[in-house]
Amino acid sequence: MALLDEDRLFPATPRVRDIARALYQTVADLPIISPHGHTDPRWYAENQPFPDPAQLFVTPDHYIFRMLVSQGISLEELGVPDANGVATETDGRAIWHRFASHYHLFRGTPTRLWLDHSFQTLFDIERRLSAETADFYYDRISERLAQEAYRPRALFERFNIEAIATTESALDDLAHHRTIRDSGWGGRVITTYRPDAVIDPDFPGFAANLARLGEITGCDVASYAGYLDAHRARRAYFRDFGATATDHGHPTARTADLPRAEAEALFARVTDGSASADDRETFRAQMLTEMARLSVEDGMVMQIHAGSFRSHSDRIAAGFGRDKGFDIPQPTNYVTALKPLLDAVGLEPGLTIILFTLDETVYSRELAPLAGVYPCLKLGPPWWFFDAPEGMKRFREQVTETAGFYNTVGFNDDTRAFCSIPARHDVARRVDCAYLADLVVTGRLVEDEAFEVAHDLAYRLAKEAYRL
Repeated sequence: MALLDEDRLFPATPRVRDIARALYQTVADLPIISPHGHTDPRWYAENQPFPDPAQLFVTPDHYIFRMLVSQGISLEELGVPDANGVATETDGRAIWHRFASHYHLFRGTPTRLWLDHSFQTLFDIERRLSAETADFYYDRISERLAQEAYRPRALFERFNIEAIATTESALDDLAHHRTIRDSGWGGRVITTYRPDAVIDPDFPGFAANLARLGEITGCDVASYAGYLDAHRARRAYFRDFGATATDHGHPTARTADLPRAEAEALFARVTDGSASADDRETFRAQMLTEMARLSVEDGMVMQIHAGSFRSHSDRIAAGFGRDKGFDIPQPTNYVTALKPLLDAVGLEPGLTIILFTLDETVYSRELAPLAGVYPCLKLGPPWWFFDAPEGMKRFREQVTETAGFYNTVGFNDDTRAFCSIPARHDVARRVDCAYLADLVVTGRLVEDEAFEVAHDLAYRLAKEAYRL
């Protein structure tokens, strides 16, 4: 019995389902545009086989291990490296058995859909994963991973990825991207400028990071003007490696536009260690506006990922570092928070700012009305916790009436789990086609228009928004 239902995520009503199927058939095989994510550029640079099934599916994917942790399985048992990069558990088969024995935890979740899609379409497995089938799975996947066809570049091509963006710190030397570029391989892998480490005073090692920024740019980062010039230099360096976008992960969406003298004084307090908590938040706010100004200068698309309470567990953060599943959504204000930035540059021609949220309550109340009038604003797709069929449907229902389809940017998978990329895009395409089919049968969209919109949502909007 197949793991996947051919009509998954389509409406139960026959007429609507038929239209959804017809729409889906026209977009199912379109190339994948993956303009924002966290896959490791080392994979494409070195093109080495993935070590084992556990390291392919379990240890890099916080969607998986956070669920297992919630049921009492430790990160150590799952082979997740600690803050020093050392893994306690190194037996891939043991990790896989723990995962397989708890596969029932993922029933009804999007993670289950992504995994089953990978198992069936990549590894030709149609038996459900369980404690009893764990070894069968491990051996089958291990056998395939040893083949040339399952190396990262081959999978990239098999997935029909037209372009993928990774995300690197402002301090990254982009050595892996250089290797990719110099290799002559035709896969388009570009970077994204993520300056959180040198913008957020609460980021671990901020002072040392700032000093390093000065070293690699030759700019005087002790002065505000020199600090901004350092960002200009790094952004240019990233563009040399294909970057078309920047990304900013801030606790809030707050922006500020201080007079120059006040901004310089604030920068001085931040750099000498005397800044208060409000100072640090104001500095992050000021820097979002400064980054938007730099985007006006250099044409880079700006992404704002706001609203995550990062590293909610101090113990996990100390032991394992960031991005270990203990990041929690929190309320986010956009209407007043973005106003200083929008007053400064919101009507500048050519500026694109893509907004993401973990606070669904703001979709119809704030984000859609903002994107529905400011020409610089676009809405990113449902992100992180809401990258799920129901989350995608809620997004369309709440934003389309005010922002339409063409103030959104299609879909990006935002994943660290390489094999989930085609699965995630497939889910998004199915959900969007189901939504469009409903509009057709309820007389809100003409059928020929639905086919055009389906193509735009699956491919064109992301490509154009990210200037790919």
